[in-house]
Amino acid sequence: MTDAKQASPRRRRSWAEPYKIKVVEPLKITTHAEREQAMSTTGYAYAQAGYNTFLLRSEDVYIDLLTDSGTSAMSDYQWAGMMLGDEAYAGSKNFYNLEASIQKYYGYRHIVPTHQGRGAENILSQILIKPGDYIPGNMYFTTTRLHQELAGGTFVDVIIDEAHDAQSLHPFKGNVDLQKLTDLIERVGAERIPYISVAGTVNMAGGQPISMANLRAVYQLAQTYGIRIILDATRAVENAYFIQQREEDYSNQAIATILHEFCSYTDGCTMSGKKDALVNIGGWLALNDYNLYEGST
Repeated sequence: MTDAKQASPRRRRSWAEPYKIKVVEPLKITTHAEREQAMSTTGYAYAQAGYNTFLLRSEDVYIDLLTDSGTSAMSDYQWAGMMLGDEAYAGSKNFYNLEASIQKYYGYRHIVPTHQGRGAENILSQILIKPGDYIPGNMYFTTTRLHQELAGGTFVDVIIDEAHDAQSLHPFKGNVDLQKLTDLIERVGAERIPYISVAGTVNMAGGQPISMANLRAVYQLAQTYGIRIILDATRAVENAYFIQQREEDYSNQAIATILHEFCSYTDGCTMSGKKDALVNIGGWLALNDYNLYEGST
């Protein structure tokens, strides 16, 4: 065997993608003047954008940096699966297929399908958060924080300081600062914290991951105080990949194995299927606590 073959334990990847993209969607290319008008306070008769990107029409946005939702192309098997979908009002076989897959790969016991991830966030916030509660998290995501605050809670950022430093080369900027978290628990009391909100990866920090070691430590701390951990699993598969690439103990483990362990350090998750699952719509709320699950349904 040559040295070259011995040096690379993993199979070499091709320079070309192993799939065909068969559908394209035309985009509207705007001029500088049109973009200025759309963003200005007097740009629209029906609403004043006022440099608020949420008030823009999507058709006026050529490159959308607000979200990556809905930008994936579904596979031929996914489209075929839609044609075979069971549209039964109750007892649909597609639910049981979804439930089995989530239980297998993510490890959660009870599943509530939702139209999108934000639907899962709303359900979770309504059943867990009471006015005056505090929800610590490794930086917020817009819809997550909104639902927490609409339910009367207050979000508290407990991410490590490196996440706010664009020059830092820290490999896991999504990590929770355990001291910040402990200080919050001792200040407000564990009974005022319905759950710890953990994102993997962290959207508002540029998609930075959280390490397995850090999540395990957060879980152990949370267990001490009897506090739940809820994962934003939208990019959990991507986070598992970062763990494989950057965390020495996991360099030879499969992504699926890493994902399952990652989720095991949490008590439930919200999920937007538009990201890791590469579908056009859909999501879920997954929980391990049966009584909590019954309350959500």
